Amino acid sequence: MSSENEGTAVSPVPSAPPASEETPAAPPAADRPVPPVPAAPPAANAPTEQLPPVPTEQPAAAPASPPPPAPDAAQGAQGAQAGHPYAAQPHAGQPAAGQSAAGQPAAAHPQAGHPYAGQPHPGHPQDGQPYPAPTQQAVGAWPPPAVPGYANDGGWGGTAPLQQPVPQQPRKKGRGGLIAAVLVAALVAGGIGGGIGFGLAGSDSSGSTVVSAGGGSVQRAPESVAGVAAAALPSTVTIDAQNSGGEGGTGTGFVFDTEGHIVTNNHVVAEAVDNGKVTATFPDGKKYDAEVVGHAQGYDVAVIKLKEAPSDLKPLALGDSDQVAVGDPTIAIGAPFGLSNTVTTGIISAKNRPVASSDGGAGSKASYMSALQTDASINPGNSGGPLLNADGAVIGINSAIQSASGGFGTGQAGSIGLGFAIPINQAKFVAQELIKTGEPVYAKIGASVTMTEGEGGARIVGDSDSAVEPGGPAAKAGLEPGDVITRFDDKAIDSGPALIGEIWTHKPGDKVELTFERDGREKTVEVTLGSRVGDN
Repeated sequence: MSSENEGTAVSPVPSAPPASEETPAAPPAADRPVPPVPAAPPAANAPTEQLPPVPTEQPAAAPASPPPPAPDAAQGAQGAQAGHPYAAQPHAGQPAAGQSAAGQPAAAHPQAGHPYAGQPHPGHPQDGQPYPAPTQQAVGAWPPPAVPGYANDGGWGGTAPLQQPVPQQPRKKGRGGLIAAVLVAALVAGGIGGGIGFGLAGSDSSGSTVVSAGGGSVQRAPESVAGVAAAALPSTVTIDAQNSGGEGGTGTGFVFDTEGHIVTNNHVVAEAVDNGKVTATFPDGKKYDAEVVGHAQGYDVAVIKLKEAPSDLKPLALGDSDQVAVGDPTIAIGAPFGLSNTVTTGIISAKNRPVASSDGGAGSKASYMSALQTDASINPGNSGGPLLNADGAVIGINSAIQSASGGFGTGQAGSIGLGFAIPINQAKFVAQELIKTGEPVYAKIGASVTMTEGEGGARIVGDSDSAVEPGGPAAKAGLEPGDVITRFDDKAIDSGPALIGEIWTHKPGDKVELTFERDGREKTVEVTLGSRVGDN
């Protein structure tokens, strides 16, 4: 019987054994008649048993009780009715003869408000009466069959009213909870990774059939990303450059010619220029020592050469960066954060983006470029790697990124989709000059300009001698201190860095048009670009 005694729950009791067809009715309690009980509809081959009336107002069902404790073998002399599932055992939780759970006579239920207050518990033998004979049930079998007249919460009826039994299909108890648990587990497993899910599916021992793809080779078109990457990766290298003290970093480069020249960024090898060490490792694991042939800090371009270069080098084809259009697909190859041979994809986000970059080192000078902007993922370690078009031709050298933060675990900036590459038409000219002479050659106009924003252009500053080089291109074109250059050919100029970046996309001797403002009036002149050798 489910009840509470001073706030402490009574120990749970197992379900009672079934009643036989000749189960005697419990004698009524003194001065308390037994209420009439309607007959329950008989189940197939089951005895008929009277049920108590259903109360008009149904109290809430009592919570399910936990499984009963194992009976004490020392009490085997009690409950010894032949054939009873608990023969030779006392009924767990049954009060002693003549007593209820609260010490009251068993004939009257003492709990106020209980549906059977003052009445014997229906279906339960009174104190001193034998249990009804069982139906066909093995001695000691568990669980015992359910008995009409007892609630299915594992207790002696509890506070839940008893309902008329209705024939129905067996309940699939707990099914909804099982499905929910499986769904949660599936979601958790999915969050862990597809590899685990595949492993579980492949190890199914339930006899289900696992369907797999055919064993034939997969064909990938040469113009696909996979095809372009497969063709370009063998001609890219991961560069490790260290100074004489063993400090340095990792970058990327690509094969420029069959003689073993590798093109990369200046800031990749800058540490190794003076008595340092440079190595280049190909995707197949072959590693070569190399030396710095030349470097251009202003362009951020450098060339190294492999020592004992292999004879089967395949230079990457060079494209035409002037023909690139916004929206063209791009493929970047590099070693971001040391992860060699990484391939990422994107598009050309913009052209002619004025960028001034620096490696942040002490005493380092800025590099200027009119860059190709791409959203292909570029991170530290991608520097010097090729930016390819959809045909696999190099259209730029990955050089710089714009980052919203300064950290990715190592304190270095990470990609937010704003990457910048040196146009290959400019880099090709610089590389050829470095291979030829070991010194960079820069185009110039022979004028000093402001390097700050907000001028509305590139303002020529300084005194008459330092602002405009005597006899230089700007002087010959009639430019003076205070003039503000606003256009370079068809490109708008909004700052000094933008002007320098555009100048350095050209070669010395090229003729260009400069538009400038003086005293509120605009004027356009033709300028033949001069040259400067070396970074100093």
